[in-house]
Amino acid sequence: MAGKARIRGKIILLFWVSLCFSIGFSYYYVERMIPDKLSVVENEQEYFHFPGIFDATLLSDSEEVVLGNGSNIPANEIHITSGDTFSIHAKSQGSYQLGLNLFGLIHFKDIQVDVVDEKYAVPCGLPVGIYLKSKGIMVIGTGEITGEDGINVEPAAGILKSGDYIEAVNGKAIVSKEGLIKEVNQIQDGEAVLSVRRGGEEIEVKMNPVYTADGDYKLGAWVRDDTQGIGTMTYVDMNGSFGALGHGISDSDTGTIMEIGDGSLYDTEIIGIEKGSAGKPGVMSGVIYYGPGSSLGTIEANTEEGIFGTVNDRFIKKMSQEAIKIGYRQDVHKGPAVIRSSVSGQLEEYDIEIQKVDYSTSHTSKGMVIKVTDPRLLEITGGIVQGMSGSPIIQDGKLVGAVTHVFLQDSTKGYGIFIENMLQH
Repeated sequence: MAGKARIRGKIILLFWVSLCFSIGFSYYYVERMIPDKLSVVENEQEYFHFPGIFDATLLSDSEEVVLGNGSNIPANEIHITSGDTFSIHAKSQGSYQLGLNLFGLIHFKDIQVDVVDEKYAVPCGLPVGIYLKSKGIMVIGTGEITGEDGINVEPAAGILKSGDYIEAVNGKAIVSKEGLIKEVNQIQDGEAVLSVRRGGEEIEVKMNPVYTADGDYKLGAWVRDDTQGIGTMTYVDMNGSFGALGHGISDSDTGTIMEIGDGSLYDTEIIGIEKGSAGKPGVMSGVIYYGPGSSLGTIEANTEEGIFGTVNDRFIKKMSQEAIKIGYRQDVHKGPAVIRSSVSGQLEEYDIEIQKVDYSTSHTSKGMVIKVTDPRLLEITGGIVQGMSGSPIIQDGKLVGAVTHVFLQDSTKGYGIFIENMLQH
């Protein structure tokens, strides 16, 4: 009897563990498939579908946003179940809120509805050279230096941290590595008070430079004040503002998004492409032409969603494409689409398939999974390669996103960002 009781107890425990797991997984799935934010065009009927919803009530908190059920009767409250498509019609621009209740009782989440004007932009796909100047001198790391007495020391250990930005030394603003080196050598054996930006906070740290065997005073810190590379221009809007890359530029050593003071776009020429393979992403290599005569615009922000700024007349003259309508996340669906790229040396559109759409806002640069299907692009690149980040994604005649990442084990696949995430910058 005791043995049967133990078996019964294990079965009951297994049941409850399985139930809790199922509930947790279902919650996680529904949470990811229902966005925290929606963008709808003013005075247009937008249609939505929330997969994974079994029984829910959607409520509008404003008369400016009305909901439509299966019979398309305007209402401020509708009932939806799995497979239902519903509509949202917004009368005035602004930010509103929808409430989502499960089974009519349990408040699950609030959804922000941003009502916007109809937008157009030019999907570019052109390669650009990128130069960024950091906001302050970025600390990559600290290490040993050899003093004039031959002893190895680490003066910055525990004082400076990877990811710090040195803004001033003894009250004097520093804008370059050369300026930092000069100021440290002027201090010599005195105390250096460093104004540092760490995690968005301004702090001061103190340390003494060390006179080294090579005749210079040093802090024992590796620093960087700029970075450069090649990427793809995603769009230019009607005001000359641009978005590119679809993801931020991170420092190669710290892995953090680089905080920039300013930056510029320059002419670039692609001179070679190394195809991607399993476990090894491919890469576009090229030459960046620096100088005033090669400038294409200014970079004003480096964010999780890409780099942003303003193009100049030289870049506008390079564009031969027409502006098209912006598509929002509700317009994106599984199925055929195209990306626009200049990897062949000419601007062309290549076939892809959108295989998965994540309508949540948890991963801003990974809203969709795409697969390259065009044999021409597969022949040139093997799929998605480094440098193609920012290539615009067009579906049903609308600009809906941009390529952001390649899958390490399958270069034909990668992630894309919703264009609305870039436009919200």
